[in-house]
Amino acid sequence: MKIIEVTDRTPELISQLVTIWESAVRATHHFLTEPAIQNFKASLPEILNSVPHLIIAEDKNIPVAFLGTAEQEIEMLFVDSNKRGQGLGKKLITYGIDTLHVTELTVNEQNPQAVGFYEHMGFETFKRTPTDDLNNPYPILYMKLK
Repeated sequence: MKIIEVTDRTPELISQLVTIWESAVRATHHFLTEPAIQNFKASLPEILNSVPHLIIAEDKNIPVAFLGTAEQEIEMLFVDSNKRGQGLGKKLITYGIDTLHVTELTVNEQNPQAVGFYEHMGFETFKRTPTDDLNNPYPILYMKLK
């Protein structure tokens, strides 16, 4: 397993990351409707190309998880549903903390597995909003590293 900070965001890599994202979302984001998933999926390539730091976990040279950060905030963390529970999220978060000095993140409150994972990794909630940034009815928790 290798952790790599991406420097060349090829269309092939972006496509692979979208596939990972969809796999992860379908396994954990049960509150999202199919139209919401498709809407987010359509905007994801642009988001992946614009996030300042994009880190991937590879297994046999194939991406299986990724982390996106901006400044000291985790913007996204997704692990392929077939690779969950193998420590990939922990490795990516640790890389983000140790190398990129991340200290904050946001997470959907309706994704209790992610909330519990981030708490386990040392983050605590300091703020809650009833909607996401696009004013969708998805409560967001704002978390900081203890």
